[in-house]
Amino acid sequence: MNLKSLADLLGMSKTTVSRALNGYPEVSDRTRQRVLAAAQAAGYQANPAARTLAVGRSNVFGIIYPLLPADLGDPMFLDVVGGMSEALEAAHMNLIIAPVSPANELPSYEQMVRGKRVDGLVVSRTLVHDERIAYLAKARFPFVAHGRTQMSEPYAWFDYDNEAGIRKAVECLRAHGHQRIAMISAPLELNFAAQRRAAFISALAGATVDPRYLIETTIEQRNGYLAVRRLLELLPRPTALIVDNHFAGAGAVRALLDAGIAIGEEISLIVWGSLQDSPVPVSTIEQPRAREAGRVMADMLLALNEGKPAAELQTLWQPELMLTASVKQQSGG
Repeated sequence: MNLKSLADLLGMSKTTVSRALNGYPEVSDRTRQRVLAAAQAAGYQANPAARTLAVGRSNVFGIIYPLLPADLGDPMFLDVVGGMSEALEAAHMNLIIAPVSPANELPSYEQMVRGKRVDGLVVSRTLVHDERIAYLAKARFPFVAHGRTQMSEPYAWFDYDNEAGIRKAVECLRAHGHQRIAMISAPLELNFAAQRRAAFISALAGATVDPRYLIETTIEQRNGYLAVRRLLELLPRPTALIVDNHFAGAGAVRALLDAGIAIGEEISLIVWGSLQDSPVPVSTIEQPRAREAGRVMADMLLALNEGKPAAELQTLWQPELMLTASVKQQSGG
């Protein structure tokens, strides 16, 4: 049964039936209940595309994501998405994830916006200069950035304090006597990586920053492994290491163990993000309450759709330094 047949059955106009089904306030409760009862009895189901055209909303939010091989097994990613889904389900909304290749990412945003397939988007792994965010802002399309970017126009974002997290790690290592501290970074086009690298150099003010100790690599376990192998060949080699993401961090742990390095005794290690399956305890800079973070971003999208200004939807949470025996006092050398 289609909308016209349902309207004919009730002796009402299609407009009245459509508004009753979609919860418009100008329809009386009595009429709405009559329409809903008839629709249920007749097995009527609305055409989602037609409904989107009628009311201007799809009741769907989306994430366009160039998935890495490890993303679907990453508890932090799954917690964030799970939190979003819970919040949107409670608001009778849906969440879709559209995996894309990096080369097709921006065209996918354009297709979503032009086709009005979703009511809003979450932009993940933000870049220092992010064409996706610039496009969405220019199109005045609702979005929340999971991370910040260098754009002067106000936009909605949720992030952790990258500078504070790295500063805590550096100060901790220096308090343990470490002077030769290395850092493995994600690609510096990513805003979080650029902010963490800048914070690392700033926190080491007054100490010599050996450029050989600064390695930029991809967000992959294998390349974290290879980066540590490079560091171990240096003379003098670093006594401490910070890795700015948990993917490369897992590779760093494996490289140190394979080289026979006693983590904490010979080289202290701090990784940004949880290493749940690590063979040894590792000190981490944690992004707490990941599931709640997902709910916060979903609430931001809902608020944007209700007309709240983007400039009022900017949230910065503090990371937490969790120490284990992977950080110990440097005894010399």
